[in-house]
Amino acid sequence: MFGQSVDKAKDLLKANKFVEAKDEIDKALLVEKYQKNAEAWYTKVKIYDTIGTNAQLKTQYPDALIQALDALKKYKEYDDKKGVMLVADGYKPVNSIYSGLFQGGAANYNAQKYDDAYRDFAAAVSAINFMYKQGWIKQSMDSTSLLYAGISAEKAGKRDEAVIYYKTIADSGITKISGNDMAEIYKWLSDYYTRKGDKDNAAKYIAIGKSKYPNDIFYDELTLDELRKNGPKDSLFAKYEQINKEHPDSAIYFFNYGLELYQYATDTSTGKRVTNADDLIKKAQDKLLTSVKLNPNYPQSYLVLGQISYNEGVEFQVLGKPKGNTNAEELKKRQEYRALAVKRFDEAVPYLEKVDQLLGSQGKLKRADKVALRDSYDMLVTIYESKKDKAKTDSWTDKYNNVDKVH
Repeated sequence: MFGQSVDKAKDLLKANKFVEAKDEIDKALLVEKYQKNAEAWYTKVKIYDTIGTNAQLKTQYPDALIQALDALKKYKEYDDKKGVMLVADGYKPVNSIYSGLFQGGAANYNAQKYDDAYRDFAAAVSAINFMYKQGWIKQSMDSTSLLYAGISAEKAGKRDEAVIYYKTIADSGITKISGNDMAEIYKWLSDYYTRKGDKDNAAKYIAIGKSKYPNDIFYDELTLDELRKNGPKDSLFAKYEQINKEHPDSAIYFFNYGLELYQYATDTSTGKRVTNADDLIKKAQDKLLTSVKLNPNYPQSYLVLGQISYNEGVEFQVLGKPKGNTNAEELKKRQEYRALAVKRFDEAVPYLEKVDQLLGSQGKLKRADKVALRDSYDMLVTIYESKKDKAKTDSWTDKYNNVDKVH
């Protein structure tokens, strides 16, 4: 009876009655004792392959080629005749299944049916892997199917499945597929594992990505961001030192480092500054001065340099204020503080004026530049008020009051 059922399925296939042939072979394979019969599985391969590549039927049976691939695997598992049926067909089902899956994936992707595209491309990857293991093809990897299986999974909201395919690409060291650069794949993996908190894999793909794209700042930025959130400050600053050595011409990294050093040194959220605050502030100034040398037209560097001197001037001003009856020694000390305040204010002025030179003559400014300009004017007003220089105080006050109007 079983043999007749398989033969009937074959006859129906020859008669182009594909759906009836499918039903017949499915019925045969429900019989347990025949589920290890190679001929039955190969018959299913041919029937489902035909349906999956038939223009009218493939939409009715969208997983036909996937079932054909599974049947092909079963055929090889139970075949004891060295693939004689497959050889007799010139391996036609092998190529037909793969190309049908790939074309189906491409059609679904272009139609923005990303779940279906993922299903097809993932199966195409599986088909190539199986064929290679059988020795039927020399190609060990289908990079295009891998890429689009990953992209389709991602677009379908299946990031945890997309990573499987992106990892295969990155682990193989591929940097181009069909002429397209794979830089974003390495970034995606680095970001994915960083967000997952998987430090080992994050470090792995950051290292691989950086080795493939040494001039891409993404990997340094990702590491810095993670250290800002979770790492000790020593590790953050050590990373900045490494970046400064690797990119000695990058003004922005010297600026960012200087700014973060200064912010950390002056942070009093714990009730007091860190013990080495003075050393950190000096180092911050050195980094900012390097930034200015590398890019003399970046106003933010001058602003922070001006703020450092200005803030120290304000601190000395407070220390130098009279406090009622004092002895001669205390009076002398306060005079010294007032002198230091004047000195720091004088040091701040050229930096703050430089911000005005760079931005004050421009028209509409970006928000960050407008804030920098206003802050510079504000500090200059305070400095010249302390010097009792009415003309300059009025001049800088006028500029301060008109920032929004002019810029």
